[in-house]
Amino acid sequence: MFHQITRTGEVIGEFGRLYEQQYAVALFNKVRFDIEGGGGPQPQLLRRKAPLENRSIFSGALFQFLEENKKWRNRFLFVPDSYNMNYYDNKASHERGLHPKGTINCAGYKVLTSMDQYLELLNNSLPDVKAKVGNAPFLKCATEFLLILWHPYARHYYFCVVTEKEQKKWHAVFQDCVRHTNDGLLEESKVQTPAFTDSVRLFRQAHGQYGTWEMMCGTPPQILANLVMETLLPEVRDLITPGLKGKMHERQRNWMLICDAVYGLVVRQAQAQYEAVVQSCEAGRPLLEASIRTDMDQIITSKEHVSNKIKAVALPKAEKLLKVSIQPYISSILEALMEPTSRGFSEVRDVFFRELVDMSKNTLNDSTKEKLAEHMEKISMLAFHPVKMQSCYEKVEDLSLDGLQQRFDVSSPSVFVQRAQILMREQMDDAVYTFEQILHQSLEDQGPEGLCKSIQRCQDRVIKKFDYDSSTVRKRFFREALLQIFIPYMLKQLTPSVASVSLAAVAAFPLSLILLTYPFSELPRFQELIFEDFSRFILVENIFEEVVLHSVMKDIMMAVKEAAVQRRHNLYRDSIVLTSSDPNLHLLGDNPAIDWAGEFGTGPEEGQGQDDEEGEETGDTGEAHRRRRMKQVVSMIQLDGSPILVNESCLEVPSVDGIPEEREGEVQDADALSSPEIVHQDPVKVNATTSKEKKKAPPPPVQPENSPSPALTNGSILKGGERRTQRRQTAPMWNESLFGLYAAVNLDFVFLFFTMTGILYTINLTIA
Repeated sequence: MFHQITRTGEVIGEFGRLYEQQYAVALFNKVRFDIEGGGGPQPQLLRRKAPLENRSIFSGALFQFLEENKKWRNRFLFVPDSYNMNYYDNKASHERGLHPKGTINCAGYKVLTSMDQYLELLNNSLPDVKAKVGNAPFLKCATEFLLILWHPYARHYYFCVVTEKEQKKWHAVFQDCVRHTNDGLLEESKVQTPAFTDSVRLFRQAHGQYGTWEMMCGTPPQILANLVMETLLPEVRDLITPGLKGKMHERQRNWMLICDAVYGLVVRQAQAQYEAVVQSCEAGRPLLEASIRTDMDQIITSKEHVSNKIKAVALPKAEKLLKVSIQPYISSILEALMEPTSRGFSEVRDVFFRELVDMSKNTLNDSTKEKLAEHMEKISMLAFHPVKMQSCYEKVEDLSLDGLQQRFDVSSPSVFVQRAQILMREQMDDAVYTFEQILHQSLEDQGPEGLCKSIQRCQDRVIKKFDYDSSTVRKRFFREALLQIFIPYMLKQLTPSVASVSLAAVAAFPLSLILLTYPFSELPRFQELIFEDFSRFILVENIFEEVVLHSVMKDIMMAVKEAAVQRRHNLYRDSIVLTSSDPNLHLLGDNPAIDWAGEFGTGPEEGQGQDDEEGEETGDTGEAHRRRRMKQVVSMIQLDGSPILVNESCLEVPSVDGIPEEREGEVQDADALSSPEIVHQDPVKVNATTSKEKKKAPPPPVQPENSPSPALTNGSILKGGERRTQRRQTAPMWNESLFGLYAAVNLDFVFLFFTMTGILYTINLTIA
């Protein structure tokens, strides 16, 4: 216990010193950006502010293994908009508003579906105690369809279901929870987030760790706890392992319980100390900001002067390293990133398009606003539907960097996979939300007779905007990913190893001695060129990393530009000028969320009336009543009155068939839908006509499996199934300045234009 407290205090103490330095730099970057503004392409799609307000993601029943009594019990699992999974004894406990039996924060977890995968990870965590593949560690599985949540430090959770379809559905939900909770740093925080990520990166580089880090996930206290455990866990293992007694399974189980207890203590201690550091920095923010605004011009001039001096010394050696070790690999790595990512975004577009086509077909049969509201309620949360989005996410999971991971110290491609998946979900939600706003506006001055035509017109309009935005987002993602791969390698080559430097030694080194560890003997003297009043906002190490970034950025931009003109990647689309196509569209972004059921619906949602009556009879509290009425993105709640199987079997969980999915032949029917003769006729007559024609018409020919889809890339469908070639523009896509590039970079990788302190990898100045 004392050793854990001491180690955590040392790590957080060193992190705090780095955070105070990077906080001032991040504040300067933010103020300068607010004053001077930025460029770059503007998004065409709207972004909703609270997409999951009054929504829950998932709920249902399944088996959970309880370590306390080593038995399987049925559990009701509820996933709110926070994506933290709450589990209860049964559904009634949740509806009454009782506290859950437990809550799982999925940040840092991996979802496993077989015991072999679990045993492999378990053996790696405790190398001296190994279990044979095929043997259960300490639990006998109730079914063959497992779902295991594994964490390198925290408690493991074991679930199972009885069918393969249920397993796939729950696996998609668990993966969605992991993906969302891993992305725990707020992009809206323009100062705290860059300062935090830079401080963590600098701390790891002080210990010789330059590559990507899989455990950079969750909230700041969780990330700091992972940082502590990275060094603490081996020490605890060496101390505890010799004392573990009993059979192999018991030793494994006891070790996991010890890890979970230590990790819980570290998280609580890290949270308290991190909050104290942040409060201290925030208290001094007004004075720092006033100083920045007063001396902005002088600070910029001083920074540029020092930057030119360092560039003259550092740039030649950086460019030599770039030419020999980086340039030959840019194209191959970019291709490895582009293929699966482009397939994933293309699948997002196809899923969105199929949902709208399905809605259009149904409105032909019933072109009322009530029917439209029913469909829009489902489509509005499409981006957060774990099962329907799973096909998009799976495309990116094929991303592989084999042969390059060891050379460039990329621990795992999962860092890039999850980032791409988050961007895909954001793009889907932006497209759906934009479609909602445009369609709602068009319905205000139009009756039901032109409903299908309005849907088609809004669909084509949004698809074009999606093509533009997805192209821009992917190119930014590729630039960020390449920087995240190459910059650490270059910094590691230009900086001597510091693996043997202790925390105490690093803390005791003055800046002048730290700078001497760089391969450039001239570098320390540049600190003297910075006025003392400006030294908080201009750090030599940040300027050095900016020089390294400039040396490689030109080659990365050129590689992405050359790949963008290839039609198979569809990255050329943002060269089409759309900035003036909808001058008033962004005004709709300030509108409140549309309640389709409340505005156009004719009555309560399915099951609501019954809930209302039950609430009145039982005298439920308002909170419990709200819990039952909360809309779900994916409804998995067991219907009242359904039979309960013996031994609380998790068969009471509905199968995948319970979720509406696309039907076969959907695209073929859509060909007829887009025909002008049908769109402009009365829906009743069309149904009668088409039903007669179906009786006479021969069955449609079977389309070969690999034949091209009749759907065009711009969202329209050719009449009669004929295809026509779309005109593609090949104009140069890069008309952005370097200033605009950095202004558009996402804070998840924390690249900022001005001092470049947001770059994920910088030279570590704390080397012995």
